[in-house]
Amino acid sequence: MMRIREKLRECRNSGQAILATNFYNFETLTAVLKAAQAVDAPVMLQLTRSSIEYMGLGQAVRMGRQGLADYGLEGWIHLDHGPSLELVQRCLDAGFDSVMIDASEKPFGENVAETRRVVEMARPYGAQVEAELGYVPKLGQQQGGGFTTPEDAACFVEQTGVDSLAVAIGSAHGFYKETPHLDIERLKAIRAATDVVLVLHGSSGIPHPMVREAIAAGISKVNLATEIKDTFMRALKSELAASDEIDLRKVFPRAVDPVVKLLEEKYRMTGSARR
Repeated sequence: MMRIREKLRECRNSGQAILATNFYNFETLTAVLKAAQAVDAPVMLQLTRSSIEYMGLGQAVRMGRQGLADYGLEGWIHLDHGPSLELVQRCLDAGFDSVMIDASEKPFGENVAETRRVVEMARPYGAQVEAELGYVPKLGQQQGGGFTTPEDAACFVEQTGVDSLAVAIGSAHGFYKETPHLDIERLKAIRAATDVVLVLHGSSGIPHPMVREAIAAGISKVNLATEIKDTFMRALKSELAASDEIDLRKVFPRAVDPVVKLLEEKYRMTGSARR
């Protein structure tokens, strides 16, 4: 199987993107795998610190690897928004294919130093490294401002040797209060100024044509998380309200199906679906 670094470079060169999906439990993992199998798409499974704490690092990785094998999928496991070098090291030791260090809220120099350290840590494992530059609001944070500049991106990449870079071009984590507008011209300029894979965080709620425009302008990895959680929980609440069934093995699968449908559309949106 191709390493994720090479797969992402292939996407960059072909003008396509991988859909990178977070999973939180067995059911959301199953939804990702079923959708990817249905449309024949590569899979990038993402785990955050909170998901790792919830499921346990070893168990989460084993679930992901076994799921990829059971469904016969090309796929990788990625640490999303790693907050510390300690967690990055644990994930590398656990066999992650890719890790993200998120020092984006720190001063530029500290972000550079931490990212460069993670690049050095990941090298013996052959793992690819993602970082974030600029202000991509997290849940509860105010949107707007702090966009990535082409000059900063070029300097950051040169000083760190990072493989992938999440850029701030108008997206945000979580849902949007208003329809977002991505700065496509800024994205094109960043793409021209750097030779790394560019990543779009916060795709939940962005209109599909706008995401496709961003991919055409240089995005090669699209993160999806909030819509997965939201779709699953809405469906689960509806099932629970309409039934007295106590067997979760009967109720939970009904909440998986809407997530599968959502993800099939998202895989097609990114152009990674092969059927």
